[in-house]
Amino acid sequence: MAGVINTLAGNGSAITLSLLILSGMPATAANATNRVGALFQTITAVLSLRRSPRTKFLFKDSAWFFIPSLLGSIVGALLAIDVDPILLKRIIGVIMLLLLFTMLYKPQKWAKATNLETKSKTWYNWLIIFVIAVYGGFLQMGIGIMLLSALVLLAQYSLRDANIIKLVLAMLFVVPAFIIFVSSGQIEWVPGLMLAIGQTLGAWIGARYILFLPKANTIVRYTLIVILSVSSLSLLGVFG
Repeated sequence: MAGVINTLAGNGSAITLSLLILSGMPATAANATNRVGALFQTITAVLSLRRSPRTKFLFKDSAWFFIPSLLGSIVGALLAIDVDPILLKRIIGVIMLLLLFTMLYKPQKWAKATNLETKSKTWYNWLIIFVIAVYGGFLQMGIGIMLLSALVLLAQYSLRDANIIKLVLAMLFVVPAFIIFVSSGQIEWVPGLMLAIGQTLGAWIGARYILFLPKANTIVRYTLIVILSVSSLSLLGVFG
């Protein structure tokens, strides 16, 4: 389920992190262990994408965001060792509520086609991706939704095109953070590899089949609405 959700929208880590913590694992170890499944899932999702001319174009178009993705992930993973995530989670919860409001009351902003005339390769967008990557390296949860928001609302990609770029950047977020967490010795490998098996299967199904359905934009939009609703309330402590 987490693999499919992350491929279509994001925040599957809300499921996997909850499972790890409920199993009795400390939050710091759960945060590190969660990267094992995320690594296998993102690599699988990218490799499973159909190699159409559109996909190849989007791969090339995403290259502008590679450096901020890698740098931000490194910074975030290093911060994760010392920073208390509670306040950050509350801030992200508020941001998700604002994004949910936009999706419900201004759906046209999310339903448009990719605007090739828009200059997506700006330093402002570069900085936004860097900030998202810092958070991704720090906590991982919700980066898919943040990336989609930036790519659709700021860079003017369609939801389907943004999803493809999101998968590439999410993979770049995970790799350096994974290496840092491995070196920290905080990863619990058995549950981590179990997550990897499930998330890899879900990512393959989502990227190979669901993402290319004719109504992919609609599917992604309604998936986002549900995930944003539950995640924002959870991050704000409504569910305890």
